Amino acid sequence: MENLLEYTINAHGGIENWNKFESITARLLCGGVLWDLKQQSGVMQDIYVTSNTRKQMTSHYPFINEDWSTSFEPGRIAIQKKNGEIIEEMSAPRDSFSNHVLETPWTQLQLAYFAGYAMWTYFNLPFIFKNPDYKVTELEPWNENGELYRRLEVTFPDEVAAHSGVQTFYIDKEGLIKRHDYNVDISAGAAAAHYLSDYIEVQGIKIPTKRRVYIRLEDNSVLPEPLLVSIDLSEIVLK
Repeated sequence: MENLLEYTINAHGGIENWNKFESITARLLCGGVLWDLKQQSGVMQDIYVTSNTRKQMTSHYPFINEDWSTSFEPGRIAIQKKNGEIIEEMSAPRDSFSNHVLETPWTQLQLAYFAGYAMWTYFNLPFIFKNPDYKVTELEPWNENGELYRRLEVTFPDEVAAHSGVQTFYIDKEGLIKRHDYNVDISAGAAAAHYLSDYIEVQGIKIPTKRRVYIRLEDNSVLPEPLLVSIDLSEIVLK
């Protein structure tokens, strides 16, 4: 049987093609109950994002105000003006989520940190798994609604900001990621099932334009309500 990681990477456009690019930009339309729950309503509703494909760096803009943007790296988060003036910043931002539960409100910097690492991960999947610092294992298949998925369990390096250290990816017969499971460590380990759909091809790379996140139960089934997060992508550009 063909190596599942190689099959998945090739189905998404191949590592050689991906390595031609240094950044990916898109327009995001975000919904779901999470933003209200975290008392950050509307901030992520219609926004642009750019992530680096070589380093873990992301910027969202306009953020809160028309001339503000975020600057995310694993050890630092900042909100700044177009001229580079810092509005506010925080080092070691992950430490600020200590003792958080799902209902704990976020500050604007905490929102920027979460959105920064999340979108970097989503954009760079599955190509980052070629890095030997990621440990990849194929799990037993999973049958969901009559479709059989092969699965990859991935252990992320400690230095990479991520939802959780271990995450699971469900691969369809065409090699595309259709479901992504993780626990949100910065929110008391809340268990999530994240569905990807409506793939398009951009400069030879397959990218899902719809993402929907739901609560995952202990038996690996999924609650259809509430919708935690919705993400719709458009205007996607690779450079």
